[in-house]
Amino acid sequence: MPELPDIVVYIEHLEAGLIGQRLDRMRLMNPFVLRSVTPPIASAEGKKVVGVRRIGKRIVIALEGRLFLVLHLMIAGRLRWLGASAKLPGRITLAAFEFPNGTLVFTEAGTKRRASIHLVQGEAALAAMDPGGLDVLVAGLQEFAGRVKRENHTLKRALTDPRLFSGIGNAYSDEILHRAKLSPFAQTASLSEEDVKRLYDATRAILAEWTERLRREAGADFPEKVTAFREGMAVHGRFRKPCPVCGSPVQRIVYAENETNYCARCQTGGKVLADRALSRLLKASWPRSIDELE
Repeated sequence: MPELPDIVVYIEHLEAGLIGQRLDRMRLMNPFVLRSVTPPIASAEGKKVVGVRRIGKRIVIALEGRLFLVLHLMIAGRLRWLGASAKLPGRITLAAFEFPNGTLVFTEAGTKRRASIHLVQGEAALAAMDPGGLDVLVAGLQEFAGRVKRENHTLKRALTDPRLFSGIGNAYSDEILHRAKLSPFAQTASLSEEDVKRLYDATRAILAEWTERLRREAGADFPEKVTAFREGMAVHGRFRKPCPVCGSPVQRIVYAENETNYCARCQTGGKVLADRALSRLLKASWPRSIDELE
């Protein structure tokens, strides 16, 4: 799922290409992508773009008349920018927004249709779509600490809860926790002031570093290679590969459609966290420490 660094870079390119442009036509290739009824989607056509912003992991295209197109990419949704006469990419296209200077294409890979478009009118309607997560890049330490301690959850769950923090998902939470040297299963209520400060610094640093890195990689081109697995990540998507800090093999916990990657030596005191499925299968053979694996 595109997270804060990816969304920020998308927005910067959309601002450069769309502000002041008129939305001539909007084509829905899959009617189920539209999740709102009022105002009618046709009311967006003919309106100029006056701004682009972010709400959590959603991209908001502001139009004249206090209209807002809200795009939620979910896991497999992506944006592409094509020339005015270019052919749309096959079955994966959900919608196409046609402007005088080109076409913004909303795609989604796979068969599960989770990505969505809402059209809402007025700031109040837009605010109702905001889950309320804190933007760590502009928040102070005390405000961050308050969010961390608001409820007792695992750190992984807290960081990825959109009601608590804005724009952080599965990939960057792994990177943040590795940088902070904290276990993904540590309970937020058990964190010391030093732990919270380290987590705060790591969160800000990882998000800022990756935003700048993705900005450089895209350059003047619209970002095309938006993925959760990137070369240069410390642990996410690097199962069994060496940790860049200590060299121990990166560990993985798989659950539902997500996974958590971590370094046992750097983050859990050498303890290998139990994967529900594998640990039940292996039982007594399940390794208790990274030393048993090595």
